[in-house]
Amino acid sequence: MSIQRVNPETLARPAGFAHAVVADDCRLVFLAGQTALDATGKIVGDGIVAQFEQALGNILTALGAAGGSPEQLTELTIYIVDVADYRAHAGEIGAVWRKLVGRHYPAMAAVGATRLWDTEALVEIKGTAAIPKS
Repeated sequence: MSIQRVNPETLARPAGFAHAVVADDCRLVFLAGQTALDATGKIVGDGIVAQFEQALGNILTALGAAGGSPEQLTELTIYIVDVADYRAHAGEIGAVWRKLVGRHYPAMAAVGATRLWDTEALVEIKGTAAIPKS
């Protein structure tokens, strides 16, 4: 299996994402939206950075249970209640990403949302991963 990140020189240089990701000879894992819920079903984390870390950790836990690892993430969508707050903390969020995932960047989109399913949630992350066939 191979995962190739594609960033054409004719597009703006990506920062913290890839323009396209190609995965060959793999199984796809579709990861449900994850908020900052802990194992008891309670939203944890004061602020966007802590909630992002919990939500991303939840995505990685689900991915691991499916037999995958962080570098196999191919696509993520991040839903954000307060886009300005997210952007204001982008450096800290990037540090959380590098701590949990490293420098493997999937194709990504960030979407502003007026409200998420979990009313206390500030962020929700869903994604796709490509893992080797067993």
